[in-house]
Amino acid sequence: MEPLTLDEIEALAKDRLPKHVYDFYASGSDSQNALARNRTAFSKLFIRPRVLRDVSDVNTSVSILGFQTSLPIGIAPSAMQKLAGGDGEVDVAKAAADMSLNLTLSSQSTTSLEDVIQVRNDVQKSSGAPPFWMQIYLHNDMEKSVPLIKRAEAAGYQALVLTVDTPVLGNRLSERKTAVVLPSGVTLPNIKQAASTRKPQPSINRQLMNVRSAAEAKALRDAHGSSMHSSSLSWERTIKSLREATRMKVILKGIMTGEDAALAVQHGADAIIVSNHGGRQLDNVCSTIEALSDIVSVVGGAIPVIMDGGIRTGSDVFKALALGADFVLVGRPALWGLAYNGRDGVETVMNILERELSRTMALAGVANVNEICRDMLGVESRDGFGISKL
Repeated sequence: MEPLTLDEIEALAKDRLPKHVYDFYASGSDSQNALARNRTAFSKLFIRPRVLRDVSDVNTSVSILGFQTSLPIGIAPSAMQKLAGGDGEVDVAKAAADMSLNLTLSSQSTTSLEDVIQVRNDVQKSSGAPPFWMQIYLHNDMEKSVPLIKRAEAAGYQALVLTVDTPVLGNRLSERKTAVVLPSGVTLPNIKQAASTRKPQPSINRQLMNVRSAAEAKALRDAHGSSMHSSSLSWERTIKSLREATRMKVILKGIMTGEDAALAVQHGADAIIVSNHGGRQLDNVCSTIEALSDIVSVVGGAIPVIMDGGIRTGSDVFKALALGADFVLVGRPALWGLAYNGRDGVETVMNILERELSRTMALAGVANVNEICRDMLGVESRDGFGISKL
């Protein structure tokens, strides 16, 4: 029987993947509190359904940054998707293109950015091609990042998604215990790497995660610092430098406070993604759904607010939109679909979310995504009985 929920698909993926690969994708940092909270926080929100409304034709399509997509749900960037199965990023891209969905490609993909966007270009849709975005980590020496930015722009990606929450990698214990390296014949074609005949090693950034002392960290940075994730990004320089390097839209991924959201608007970001990196960075943070409301209030509609983290059902999507998100992203679910059944598995994941969102909208009395609003949510009353409007 075909799986009916994303949790069922994850269980199938877990059975099929090598343990260290599943753990690489599934785990968070340290005690994994942020990872767990991303999911459990949704249960604190309740939907207040309205009735006697015409929901005979529920429409889940939206526009994001001027591009139309069939769902308010995109596929988040995830590294090294060929480890999950099938044709990796190509299978995910085929599913996204066929279903008119937004996709963000990881710079650490196991398929070239040109091959991925060609998949989208080969699918002709009357509504136009769905938006594909390119994720990037900036190097300490930003000039090392410019060629990749230029490649993405030339290929036709509409936006550059800059991950801003990784000055260093979080303390990912599963990776430290069992390093994930690419098997023979699999490469990272978007990243220039020196030829080597040595046994494959984790990336420099992951080697930094394993150092035992400040002295070891300094030695590694002294030797490889220009190629590491930048720990010197700044509001004053970074967005300005990206504007000089590309005409693509600039989206900042990793915003978790209203203060930083305000600075993103002030410094000209085209959109922000409320994200705690899937619970893989700082463990002692709130969930993204908890951070969302304050950020939406601060932004005040000036730019789109996108959210990822913990979304596993269509009702989760509904709740995020009701709190003011313009769009949401899912990361791990696409990987579980890929491991379960390649391209068809990814489509199964997105079809489940579409059906669940459409059904939730109908039962809540909403026919269009733009009708979903904060008044449709409540929280448990302070005395523990009943529901209070937000």
